[in-house]
Amino acid sequence: MRFALSEDQALLQRATREFFAAEFPLEETRRVMEHDASGFDRAAWGRIAEMGYVGLTVPAARGGQGLGAIELAVVLEEAGRQCVPGPLFDVMLAAALLGATSGQEALLADLLAGRCLVTIARDESLYPGGTDAPTRVQDGRVGGIKYFVPFGASVDALLVAAGEQVVLASGPFETTALPTFDLTQRFARVSLDHAAVPLGPATLLERIDRLAAVGAGALLLGIMSRLLDTTVAYTQTRQAFGKPIAVFQVLQHRMADMLAKTEATRAAVYRAAWCLDHDDPDAALACATAKAWAGDAARLVCGEAIQMHGGIGFTWELDVHLYFKRAKTLEQHYGSTAVQLERALASAGY
Repeated sequence: MRFALSEDQALLQRATREFFAAEFPLEETRRVMEHDASGFDRAAWGRIAEMGYVGLTVPAARGGQGLGAIELAVVLEEAGRQCVPGPLFDVMLAAALLGATSGQEALLADLLAGRCLVTIARDESLYPGGTDAPTRVQDGRVGGIKYFVPFGASVDALLVAAGEQVVLASGPFETTALPTFDLTQRFARVSLDHAAVPLGPATLLERIDRLAAVGAGALLLGIMSRLLDTTVAYTQTRQAFGKPIAVFQVLQHRMADMLAKTEATRAAVYRAAWCLDHDDPDAALACATAKAWAGDAARLVCGEAIQMHGGIGFTWELDVHLYFKRAKTLEQHYGSTAVQLERALASAGY
């Protein structure tokens, strides 16, 4: 299949790249990492909401942009390239889930406008030790513990996967911050004992999980693309034995491997997005494959970028480590590589 962005999608890509570059220079990401315990800047979050990114896949009839998974991948690829801090991806997923349910119009409108934050508290069994207090709904209340809830300490409400249903729980919440490699992606352990508003069956999460796989793959693609460009530029200026190190064949081979991994990821991510938008029978397999491949590919590309920057590759002063940390976080969340491989096998009938 030959694939190219449409004229509108290419315009979205250019506009998004310009916006993220202007609003989120890497100096801002470093400032957030060092000085903001929430992992993001509220004023900057408001500007993201104004651009309409939160409701990108929410139906237009419900106040969103009414676009699809391909547009989501376009935006998140650019977010990955710029290492945008904050809950953009997680809130986009929550908005997509709310947009697929009936009711909660006021909450959805506030979310799209940036007046509140909502993320998804997913199945705790996906995490080590996560089955010690399974989430349950009883007598109109949801109770239990969720682990690695994205920005759990900052959210106003959570969309909670609880057994065979999804419910809405409003804050405040009792949270414990969990250690994270990337300080602009915060996670929390959340103790629940809240009134539960039913939203629908747990099957609602099937499409959201696939959308999450595409989005995480797109973020990883953006990271790989940026680090490839950065590494090529560095090897053309760094000299050894009186020559730019880019002329040495062994490094050229390694950069060729980085390019091959990046472009294969691009094909996998956008193929999966296309399948999701067109309700293709292979959508589940394509989405799981894209995320699993992207996680492994990003590990190689990020590792090679650090190695080819030499001894300074992982120092705080260089930007490379910011991307490495984001990639490692994405590799483990939104369905780790192991989880995605299990989903791929299941979708293929094994």
